[in-house]
Amino acid sequence: MNMNKTVAGVSVGALAGLALVAYVRRKEENNYPTLPVARYVDLTKYAGDWYEIARMPARFEKECYASKAHYTLNEDGTVNVLNTCHKKGVQGKVKKATAKAYVVDPVSNAKLKVQFFWPFSGDYWIMDVGDQYEYALVGEPSRKYLWILSRTPQLDNTILDSLLDKAKKQGFDISKLIHTKHFD
Repeated sequence: MNMNKTVAGVSVGALAGLALVAYVRRKEENNYPTLPVARYVDLTKYAGDWYEIARMPARFEKECYASKAHYTLNEDGTVNVLNTCHKKGVQGKVKKATAKAYVVDPVSNAKLKVQFFWPFSGDYWIMDVGDQYEYALVGEPSRKYLWILSRTPQLDNTILDSLLDKAKKQGFDISKLIHTKHFD
């Protein structure tokens, strides 16, 4: 096979490489223990602003403070995502990242794929959400990423402890969590 040929401007070799990466990721996902999610998430109620209370370390959030997410539900059922944070301090320069999320489990609406740029996407699984959508626990099957979110910049310690316990019981190493600073 000639790997120099192109399809829609992309080399066959690059397409084969992407296919291999997708295959390996899918195989890896199947090797993780099941990660329970919320029974049902009303995405209309989930939409809006969320403050990051804590997160697992991630390269894309390095030196981020006062991290927030804004979700907007589209008519087609997808979700627009706007993530913001302040670099190097709560008064630092604002960094923005936009994405689109797709529901992959329409029974619960709790499993989404978030795509910041094509062709790559990541799992965004809502493990728990408050009765009034005042907090959320979000992770993904590999247990590499975890977020604790709140509608306010601070979360009641009883709720936070409960979410930390839930995450720990699901195999997340909560000792690695970074507690997000929103104020000086």
